[in-house]
Amino acid sequence: MPGPRSFALVLAAAALVAVPAADLAAPASAVADDALARDLDAIIGNPALAGADVGLVVRRADTGAVLFSRDGGERGQPASNGKLLSSAAALDVLGPDFRFRTTAAATGQVRAGVLAGDLHLRGTGDPTMLAADYDALAAQVAASGVRIVRGRLVADDTWFDSVRLGTGWAWDDEPYYYNAQISALTVSPDTDYDAGSVIVRVAPAAAGQPAVVTTDPPTDYVTIATTAVTGVPGSAADVSVERQHGTNVITVRGSVPAGGAVVREWSTVWEPTGLVASLFEDALARHGVRVVGGTATGATPADAAVLGEHLSMPLSRLMVPFLKLSNNMHAEILVKTVGRAASGEGSWDAGLRAMTAKLAEWGVDPTALSLRDGSGLSRMDQVSPDQLATLLLAARREPWFPAWFDALPVAGRGDRMVGGTLRNRMRGTPAEGNVRAKTGTLTGVSALSGYVTTADGTPLVFAMISNDTLTSAKPFEDAVAVRLAGHRAGATPPAARVAPEPAADPRLECSWVKTC
Repeated sequence: MPGPRSFALVLAAAALVAVPAADLAAPASAVADDALARDLDAIIGNPALAGADVGLVVRRADTGAVLFSRDGGERGQPASNGKLLSSAAALDVLGPDFRFRTTAAATGQVRAGVLAGDLHLRGTGDPTMLAADYDALAAQVAASGVRIVRGRLVADDTWFDSVRLGTGWAWDDEPYYYNAQISALTVSPDTDYDAGSVIVRVAPAAAGQPAVVTTDPPTDYVTIATTAVTGVPGSAADVSVERQHGTNVITVRGSVPAGGAVVREWSTVWEPTGLVASLFEDALARHGVRVVGGTATGATPADAAVLGEHLSMPLSRLMVPFLKLSNNMHAEILVKTVGRAASGEGSWDAGLRAMTAKLAEWGVDPTALSLRDGSGLSRMDQVSPDQLATLLLAARREPWFPAWFDALPVAGRGDRMVGGTLRNRMRGTPAEGNVRAKTGTLTGVSALSGYVTTADGTPLVFAMISNDTLTSAKPFEDAVAVRLAGHRAGATPPAARVAPEPAADPRLECSWVKTC
């Protein structure tokens, strides 16, 4: 990063409650802990990171005092550390008890089981809706006595605008589940809640025969174009699944061994609203409700009679799969939901305006950062470690902080819904079970920011962003976190363990890898 490199270490005595929000961003100055400074500087100055832009800030969580800063004010792409900003703003604007509501409502009279009008399916962005939930909603419609809909099934996604993909997202990521289209009417294929996607299952048949390809949920909204075959027993599984841009044609190639396991791959769909309408029409049919007029899209009239509804889990619970698994689509749905709540406009622009206004209240200068989305997928996002550390400090004073803190990944804990994207990192170190932090990864970008308690009980916040890397920065992030976890103020530490240049290890980043 441009500008002089510096580091400063301080001790401070003021309690956090005595530090105004505006002062959380203001560094303190006191006596340096040279050993900690030397070790942290050596870790992030490792030759393997030569030429990269690396910023690191460490502050006391109880006082706000700066213990270490090297290029902390230099902005960089935060990758999924951007979710710290969007999740905190969502909890504050919407509240931890917020729930998404999905309804089925009728216009027109119902006589003798016949609805002489349209049936409207209205979504508000719930990323946790499963095919089973739409089935239960269809059952409510049937239980109301409707058997025939003379009008149309109208899919209402107008709670959000019609912009499906974020500014600065990579075009070649568009078929993959971490880059799905955003709609107010969506569906997830699993309880990771990967909204806007389906799971493609490739199962073996007899050797030499075509592989058996299905989707979850089952649907004819997508077309499977497969040349996948069944290989001989014991052969390697080698399958590629990719949706063709602008279509719902999913191409499946490769082979799976006879007698082997089913291969599962996730694929986005083109226009999630259409997928939901298709699934709901099928569900209605299973429950004995026939739609005569076909499907359409449009807004639900204000006087439509609600026949059924589904409420999501509260936002505080949604934070767990969102932050533990680094779910990009949750972030973007929440940005648009915040916009809708703040100004009646379910768009990225409105949501980001509301987010940055909230960040300003926490001492983060909105004129000194750039946010184009909520997940960090955009290559146009620019945030500094100082700004992330300031947020981490301010969040501790909010009533929703316990839920947010608990939703952060925990280093070395193997359960996916505990350790999340840190479940394979820092095991067997003082950081295991101690560090709670948000990971972030894009090609050439890595970040880790969160909380750690030192060996002498001092609570810290830290934020590290690395850009323009040619090797993984994650071993160096881990080395920083482990050093902080083992720190004792004034004690003579053992020789610093500086992370070597790492060999390739697929376990180092699990944000978007389902099998890690």
